[in-house]
Amino acid sequence: MTTIQTLIDRTPAGAGTLLSPELHHLYDGDLRFPESPANRPYVIGNFVSTLDGIISFAVPGMAGGGEISGNDSTDRFIMGLLRASADAVMVGSGTLHATSPKHLWIADSVYAGAKELYAAYRKDVLGKSERPYNVIVTGSGALDLNRRLFQSGEAPVRILTTGRGAERLRSTGSASLPNTEVLILDTSGGAIAPAAMVNALYTTCGVRLLLHEGGPTLYGEFIAAGLVDELFLTLAPQIAGSKPEQPRPTMVWGTEFLPGTAPWVRIVSAKQSGDHLYLRYARRDPAQI
Repeated sequence: MTTIQTLIDRTPAGAGTLLSPELHHLYDGDLRFPESPANRPYVIGNFVSTLDGIISFAVPGMAGGGEISGNDSTDRFIMGLLRASADAVMVGSGTLHATSPKHLWIADSVYAGAKELYAAYRKDVLGKSERPYNVIVTGSGALDLNRRLFQSGEAPVRILTTGRGAERLRSTGSASLPNTEVLILDTSGGAIAPAAMVNALYTTCGVRLLLHEGGPTLYGEFIAAGLVDELFLTLAPQIAGSKPEQPRPTMVWGTEFLPGTAPWVRIVSAKQSGDHLYLRYARRDPAQI
């Protein structure tokens, strides 16, 4: 991993916990999070994007963030650091199936070089004895339950789904999966609302810091519901382009805002490693716009 240089740091003093000295050195600064809001987790997103805003080439076998970042080691290190900090990591079923069947949403799955540092930080600094919940969102219940995530029991898994989805999961063997629980959420509005997701994770699992890793449709729903507090964005120095007949996804997909409703953010930190930028934003109070 190349050296990280901090360009801007507006992290509030005294908010949250401190990094270990070794991680502080590698990150070139501290990483603090505010306390969770009343009755829900504090939600942070993490994405990597090209200069023109594309988060996936949408090419079979090459649709992940690695192709966007150029398999940048610093991007993977920061992703691992965020996973080590979180109580739960959330992805939608589309993101799950676009990722290697062997992947777990834990820190050392993306950056094994800091495995011991992540583990010590999580245990000794944060006081978190278990790995973060791996949270999978699926309305239909159409999941490949043969993936390592479901079969190994290495990380606790919570599947958020509908009644119909739960029936499908039961029929494919979800009840026998180790360390896995299916949570049926209210769909009276026709779909699982983001508010219902964060409420279930807060009350049932004790999640106070939730890391959201997409996909863009699910993330857009969270943005629209006002439930994303911060965004970590790696800006990769390449241009992907897109065609009208086969558009490539951006960070928010299927949700749009008008000039009067578009959310604004404020920059918390900016870091650099080589030609990549690593940006952190916090949601801005509408009264400040």
